Amino acid sequence: MIFTAGIDIGTTYTKAVILDSDNQVVGKDMNKTGFKLAEAAREAYDKAISNSGLKEKDIGYVISTGFGRHQIPFSDIAVTDLTASARGAAHLFPNTGTVLDIGGQTMKASRLDNRAKVKSFRLNDKCAAGTGAFLEKTAFYMGYTTHEIGPLVATSKEPMSISGVCAVFAESEVINHLSHGSAPADIMYGAFISLVGRSVQLMKRVKMEPEFTLIGGILRFDIMGKVMQDHLDSEVNVPPGEMAQFVSALGAASLGHVRLKKLKGSKSSSNMQASPGVA
Repeated sequence: MIFTAGIDIGTTYTKAVILDSDNQVVGKDMNKTGFKLAEAAREAYDKAISNSGLKEKDIGYVISTGFGRHQIPFSDIAVTDLTASARGAAHLFPNTGTVLDIGGQTMKASRLDNRAKVKSFRLNDKCAAGTGAFLEKTAFYMGYTTHEIGPLVATSKEPMSISGVCAVFAESEVINHLSHGSAPADIMYGAFISLVGRSVQLMKRVKMEPEFTLIGGILRFDIMGKVMQDHLDSEVNVPPGEMAQFVSALGAASLGHVRLKKLKGSKSSSNMQASPGVA
């Protein structure tokens, strides 16, 4: 059995996934990235290996991705997060045509071809108003933690409008709503709708095509997928549970198997050419 690893060094969290030869996840781990990227990657990698019941020597190939992908000394190769997320989304949902990745500090939309390769992509250009950080700041202003966002939104009766295109202006709207006595749940729901609106605009810029697959830390809130589905008037794919945060690491590990097969094929071809008597 051959195992590969994918490590996604994100701006907020670092994730590691171990895949077996059947492309099944046998181990994974996630921790805060912090400012020591190599240490965060090593910790996630070691814990993922431990969770899989394997030893480091059992891992045949390691691919790193994410903004800190070049800071990992033990990876065999680095790929962009766009490449890794495309592969990971297609691994989970083979008919994926468009990927929307909403992280803590970034938002990315990609349109894929039928081989899970990126045809077009766009990144958010409206500062933190188009990222998960905006939702966290909105909750913070109202005295709630990130873990309380989901239950809070579930009690909303009528979402409040938040139209600011910049995080600073959007936050001002939040404060204004609070001063007028609006319910925190309604403000929080409005923040989700605002984020979805920005997300759809980004997807339109890549000429989005179904199926739509949503990934990233924000998708751990069920309401995000529901609001997006209503906005698009179309079914959307959302990885189950916390797997939404591991898609890029999963894609990197999957690419590890592709890379190993190519290397094996290249060696076999070289041996055949070097062997006397082979036509």
